[in-house]
Amino acid sequence: MSDFTPTEMMTIAAARQLTSKDVCFVGIGAPSAACNVARLTHAPDITLIYESGTIGTAPDVLPLSIGDGELCETAVSTVSVPEMFRYWLMGGRISIGFLGAAQLDRFGNINTTVIGDYHHPKVRLPGGGGAPEIASSCGEVYITLKQAKRAMVEKIDFFTSFGHGEGGDHRQRLGIKTKGPTLLITDLAIWRPDPETKEFVVRSLHQGVTREMVQETCGWTVRFADDLEETPPPTHEELETLRALNERTRLAHSGGKAA
Repeated sequence: MSDFTPTEMMTIAAARQLTSKDVCFVGIGAPSAACNVARLTHAPDITLIYESGTIGTAPDVLPLSIGDGELCETAVSTVSVPEMFRYWLMGGRISIGFLGAAQLDRFGNINTTVIGDYHHPKVRLPGGGGAPEIASSCGEVYITLKQAKRAMVEKIDFFTSFGHGEGGDHRQRLGIKTKGPTLLITDLAIWRPDPETKEFVVRSLHQGVTREMVQETCGWTVRFADDLEETPPPTHEELETLRALNERTRLAHSGGKAA
């Protein structure tokens, strides 16, 4: 029996993809956890940027939202939101955008707006925020997602953040010059887009995960790489770092005091 959870594996697998050279636009939730684990372990010089305008932030606990004071207090600099988007993001100064999703299709298109019909939705979600601009203006996009058929769907209900559209060269035909989604990390596997079709393909299964488990939690027919690998399990340092971060966050947000 593994001594780590699927969520811990997903977070650590995502953190491993980052380096000290990256300038990363961080989404709240799982992306924030992954980016800060990277900063606290193998990528101490990574530059983390949040949508509220904080640059080079190094939070001791995970923020509840982009407006969390922890981000501004630990940032190298804080700029206005218009400057963040127009100068930093749209100016091509951010290498990686790290996003989550409510719905995702095989080409990395993201829905965080509504489930169901837009005018009469089953669920109205928080919306895109800055994600649509992140998806089009960052050098490339990483996505984290817990696998479920309701989340990984054949066709998303609303295009919030454009991935690879209909696949192939759709981004280029629309004049979008950035790479788009180049990596998907779930609680079961690591996926990368096919170089030609841009459909996500499973490249690595996490420890104890089978092909059947991946297919059962995905709403489209999954493609697996011919040279399918197994994701290395978390190291002691990675797990301890993530768990300590989560515990500090829990104490801070519950009114307690972090050690």
